[in-house]
Amino acid sequence: MAITVHQSFSFSKRTTLRMGGNALAEVVLTHADDFEQLPEILQSLGGEPLVIGRGSNLLAKDGDLPVVIVNPAITSEPACIEDLGESVLVSVGAGYRLPRFLHWCAANGYAGLEGLAGVPGTVGGAVAMNAGSYGCEVADCLVSVEVFTKKTGNAVFKKTDVVLQYRHFSIPAVNDQPVILNSTFKLRKSDPQKIKNVIDDNLKKKKATQPVSAHSAGCVFKNPEQGVSAGRLLDDAGFKGKNFGGVAFSPMHANFLININNGTSEQAFELLHTAQQTVLNQFGYSLQLEVKVIG
Repeated sequence: MAITVHQSFSFSKRTTLRMGGNALAEVVLTHADDFEQLPEILQSLGGEPLVIGRGSNLLAKDGDLPVVIVNPAITSEPACIEDLGESVLVSVGAGYRLPRFLHWCAANGYAGLEGLAGVPGTVGGAVAMNAGSYGCEVADCLVSVEVFTKKTGNAVFKKTDVVLQYRHFSIPAVNDQPVILNSTFKLRKSDPQKIKNVIDDNLKKKKATQPVSAHSAGCVFKNPEQGVSAGRLLDDAGFKGKNFGGVAFSPMHANFLININNGTSEQAFELLHTAQQTVLNQFGYSLQLEVKVIG
């Protein structure tokens, strides 16, 4: 067991957008059993707990923020825990990098998640956001999750016990925020090379159409309804490439907010608000944030 506490931790160093103020502290836990000590540690530090993996899909406000980052850095290697004939059950730690997990799945001939190629962050973060891309969502393959909550301690919940919606994960039976420790997926057996080819194709498409190397939090707005693209609305409203201070909407994809020159969260919120108002006035759609706001 190993628990590390970093005092006054900066969101500009902890998020893929590279902006935001300071948390009271970050608590890094590397083993499931560590979480028994978490309530006591949080009480001593004060502030509200905030669970973060690699810090993607987050926009933290500027200044000092009354939150404590909880980092479930459980990087246990993926493993096949049951062979079901044409499919397998695979278990993996929440802190395991999602791109590495997809590479492992391809190498072992396990298909189902290759649509998530190019999605940054950890497996736990992908589950917590029900990440999706190219017609694939985490919900399609998830079987169960092991989580920690103050109410239950470490507990396993089946997929039927959780709510998985568009960029949403929750457990109705639990009031406080669950910390995902481990996830189990049901994946199809397939040819490793075919899986690798799909992953490579998806990565190639993303690199051609999205700013994958920029300081970004991914898509910043949710699609307002089925078949209506937030990116297309922003593009039609003239926001592709539009900047304010050190932040901008990417010239490659209008729904990607990027940090181009030491941008601040204040600048980001101003640009986002302007975009929301313009899209509402021109097209009648109220864009809701997909990126999670901290503070």
